[in-house]
Amino acid sequence: MKALQDLRIFVETARLGSLSAAARALALSPAVASAAMKRLEGELGQPLFVRSTRQLRLTRAGERFLESCQPALDLLDEGSASLREDELHLSGQINLSAPSDLGRRWLVDWLDEFMQHHPSLSVRLHLSDSLADLYRQPLDLVLRYGKPEDSSLVCLPISQENFRVLCASPSYLRQHPPPSTPRDLVGHNCLCFALGDRLHQSWRLVSGQAATSQSVVVQVSGNRAANDGDVVHRWALAGRGVAFKSLLDIGEDLAQGRLVRLCPAWRGEPVPLSLLCASRAQLSPSIQALKLFLQQKVASQLTQFMAL
Repeated sequence: MKALQDLRIFVETARLGSLSAAARALALSPAVASAAMKRLEGELGQPLFVRSTRQLRLTRAGERFLESCQPALDLLDEGSASLREDELHLSGQINLSAPSDLGRRWLVDWLDEFMQHHPSLSVRLHLSDSLADLYRQPLDLVLRYGKPEDSSLVCLPISQENFRVLCASPSYLRQHPPPSTPRDLVGHNCLCFALGDRLHQSWRLVSGQAATSQSVVVQVSGNRAANDGDVVHRWALAGRGVAFKSLLDIGEDLAQGRLVRLCPAWRGEPVPLSLLCASRAQLSPSIQALKLFLQQKVASQLTQFMAL
């Protein structure tokens, strides 16, 4: 996988302070290592190193990217090692509930790959943004965004790095001036998500570093709301308004230009992703393997999207 090799070359170059030393450590030619760095910087749209005749050091963007890369590569290595363990023969059925947008966009393909490695497993997938009742419904696991409201559930963290992003389509922005600050959202048609009886119209964003950060909560309104995250996503792509979506859900659309990030100096509220189950007795080898697999898949995607 060329993209994975590029990340390894970047991390090794940052560790050793030399592109040629990184190439030697990875048994690659200097030309291959140099091409990898050019390719990676081109994909991210900004330099990762400051270069001189005698020195190589990370740029500010490079430092931020390295913070995400190393944990992601560690998870990928851990996941690959887990899948290579021939003695772990997984079987049985996993009943899994997942959010609609995440499920259609990523999870269906990820589960296909997971089951190719473990052909004796079967999966029943239930896509819904409603809060599932693990004690009453025939479910083993629930994959959900946000902090679990039921503290009695067993929580298996998948990612703590995910956050919400303000976005809109180019067609919408051709007709409406993009907001300069979150407070400008008051003049925009905002696409809201409903969960149960709650309509999420309070959008919280933070700007700046932790020591000097500013926080704002904007009460938004619009002519469309849905209890299905995938519907809100489709409305945003169709130019119906501004959405406040998980980076994991829309990162690919940002990369391809189908959606545009708004107020890029402001980051939306964190939306950690977790697997939930009713009891630790359910933590079978199959579920543990699925957790590890999802961790490395999500880390890989978010590493690509963080620089957008």
